[in-house]
Amino acid sequence: MITIINHQNNEFKIDLSKPLDISIPLTNTDENPIAWYIEKPEIEPVRFGDWVGKVSEGSSSTNFNNIFFNPHGHGTHTECLGHITRDFYSINQCLKQFFFTAEVISVVPEAQGEDFVITKSQIENALEGKSPEAIIIRTLPNLDEKRSKKYSNTNWAYLLEEAATYIRESEIQHLLIDLPSVDKEHDEGKLLAHKAFWNVKDVNTLNSDARLNCTITELIFVSDAILDGSYMLNLQIASFENDASPSKPVLYKIL
Repeated sequence: MITIINHQNNEFKIDLSKPLDISIPLTNTDENPIAWYIEKPEIEPVRFGDWVGKVSEGSSSTNFNNIFFNPHGHGTHTECLGHITRDFYSINQCLKQFFFTAEVISVVPEAQGEDFVITKSQIENALEGKSPEAIIIRTLPNLDEKRSKKYSNTNWAYLLEEAATYIRESEIQHLLIDLPSVDKEHDEGKLLAHKAFWNVKDVNTLNSDARLNCTITELIFVSDAILDGSYMLNLQIASFENDASPSKPVLYKIL
């Protein structure tokens, strides 16, 4: 058991021996989820002539794989506002702290024409006045097929701009969701929820009050065994100098 002290000097006790992983592993099989019209990841041994970087094939003493993947389309990933800006911003530079108070909420997206959307009132009602540093949105029904779903051209549910604005105005810094994007799949490049959450007014010239230290994490999976409520979030990323990184968000119950 350890004590976490957040930036507001509040203390939280958690048990590190009981992690609740809400990431989806990346594989080179058909079990890997896919979005944005790409193929599954590739994980293959390096080859130099007759030498193959795979112990089971006898020519190598080590397993030595190349991995080709896209963080946005191949699994759980965390992105910064550099995902939508003309200038380069790196998730590795924007995310400098890794433990946050978090609230898990469950919502049933509402039908709106041919779409299903998450509204401001749904977020507001689910939070019940709480103001965590991170929000984790689980959409219902919470089918296990989310772990391997092929999302391309499915018109997944998404956050309305008003909902993303409310999350920003609630001073929530980190938004996690079990969908490929907080925005509509085919939205003509508007990216209304991304822009509202990061407070990006012009992707060509970044405004001074844009939220550089805030992140969006997509394609998570929150098991039904994890109840709605308050947790401590450990948001782990790989040190990629890129707009996004594959990530491993892990929850801990607050004791």
